[in-house]
Amino acid sequence: MSNASHSPSGQAWNADRYAEHASFVPDLGHDVVKLLSPQPGQRILDLGCGEGALTERIMQLGADVLGIDASADMVAAAQKRGVTARIIDGHQLPFDHEFDAVFSNAALHWMLDPQAVLAGVKRALKPGGRFVAEFGGHGNVAAICTALIASLQFRGISSKGRHPWYFPTTKEYGNLLQTVGFRVDSIELIPRPTPLPDGMASWLETFASPFFHGLEDDLKDAIFDNTLNLLAHSLSDGQGNWTADYVRIRVVAHT
Repeated sequence: MSNASHSPSGQAWNADRYAEHASFVPDLGHDVVKLLSPQPGQRILDLGCGEGALTERIMQLGADVLGIDASADMVAAAQKRGVTARIIDGHQLPFDHEFDAVFSNAALHWMLDPQAVLAGVKRALKPGGRFVAEFGGHGNVAAICTALIASLQFRGISSKGRHPWYFPTTKEYGNLLQTVGFRVDSIELIPRPTPLPDGMASWLETFASPFFHGLEDDLKDAIFDNTLNLLAHSLSDGQGNWTADYVRIRVVAHT
């Protein structure tokens, strides 16, 4: 990342790289925007807005949107789009009954204390406000994680503390929502095998840097290559076309 900004998970974000290699993330978020159904004049918080592609879409539908992200690089990219965006950690939301809705796409699995996040979301919402989100759910990138962990262990490196993601079951996340005072309207796991136009190596470089954190370059390269070799059996068609084993959890809840 250009200014060494990191998310709480230790993942470094580079907005230019993200735009180049991860455009499928906001592209796949349009169904969640439809579910949000933003109305003109509504005040909406986009939690983990990234480079602001979906925030901009919600603005175009007439809502008054604030995007927030822990990454300074991503917030700067969102601001370049004309999005109102601020650097805020999702675990420490400072809002008090200000929003008609909180929206989040492909971000909540990076926030490892979900109860703190949800308590802040609940507090940010006006009475009767809604929470609409989609992120990695139970089983998301399971093959990729298994290959990364096996490749680390093969080199004698513990994976403890390197796994950067929270991928809950519907039961687990539904219980958390109710614990902080939400009523759950719907919650489901959606298997979504996702073609990777730039391949698995690019995906690993964009999203999986915490697994390689602090490793010498030679060691990192060896683990990286071993991970690709393991994954080629299940996630590549042998013609250079890769698919990520995504499983998303989609939730609609209200206060």
